[in-house]
Amino acid sequence: MFYVYLIKSISSPEQKYIGMTSDLKKRFNDHNSGRSVHTSKYIPWQLVNYVAFLSKDAAIEFEQYLKSGSGLAFANRHFWK
Repeated sequence: MFYVYLIKSISSPEQKYIGMTSDLKKRFNDHNSGRSVHTSKYIPWQLVNYVAFLSKDAAIEFEQYLKSGSGLAFANRHFWK
């Protein structure tokens, strides 16, 4: 399985991150232990949502969509609440 996930900083709630991984538990632990350069400043993180895909290509496509203008609007309406 491949996962597209959305996390939000608990200490700085305006900080949000969208990523993709094949090991969600490990990747989430990486974010909260400071092993991710992009998120280490805003520890701790909470998992807001994730979507599982059988195909890596589909997961990459969805992650890219969520990072686009219309995808950000979609995520704001449906995932970040």
